[in-house]
Amino acid sequence: MTLEECRRFFAEEVRFAAALPSSPLVDAFAHVPREQFVGPGPWQLGTITGMGGVVYTTSEDADPRRVYHNALISLDPDRGLNNGQPSALANWINALELKPGERVFHLGCGVGYYTAIMAEIVGPTGEVVASEVHSELAARSKENLSSWKNVTVHAQDGIDVDPGPCHAMLINAGVTHPQTPLARSATGARPAGFAPDDRAWDVRRRPRGHGQDRSPAPHLFRFGRVLHCNLFLHQRA
Repeated sequence: MTLEECRRFFAEEVRFAAALPSSPLVDAFAHVPREQFVGPGPWQLGTITGMGGVVYTTSEDADPRRVYHNALISLDPDRGLNNGQPSALANWINALELKPGERVFHLGCGVGYYTAIMAEIVGPTGEVVASEVHSELAARSKENLSSWKNVTVHAQDGIDVDPGPCHAMLINAGVTHPQTPLARSATGARPAGFAPDDRAWDVRRRPRGHGQDRSPAPHLFRFGRVLHCNLFLHQRA
């Protein structure tokens, strides 16, 4: 099987696992070279267990075809960072209902793989603004995404980035005290509301096993479509 055939087979596997109705999203998974983003092999491939843990196994060799499975790929074992499970991220990206020409903010882009997936969907007339707080990952992301001219990567905390008017936002990060720049950046987006500054909220990681949170966050941002990956909101007493 050629590398191109592996990518297409992988994309169809993701389509089935995530029940994707979106052909452009599936095509993006078939086109973006995952091996370009996850570093040289052999790779640590992770399988999510029924208890919410992850079991890693080492690929047999550095053949790039090894990365085309619906599996996590370890990026930094010491910090527990990985490339994410494709079907899970596909589900979240699909929920954003991205269209050609739209602008997206990806907060916590890691090494940029899923940023590239979204850049493929919005196309050359659209734009993806990305941020990554870890300097090493941000540098890798900038290099990895150099071929996507519709992507800008900021090597800084996403809360300090003003991406400008956006149609959608994907959050791959956790914070405890949301601040105002993100809310101000949504002028012109389809409104979802924003709470007054005197309303205090905590944003914490969703405990394992609680599934994904697809709900928009009208109390935080004025983006038309906001998706928190593995985050949940808790209002302070």
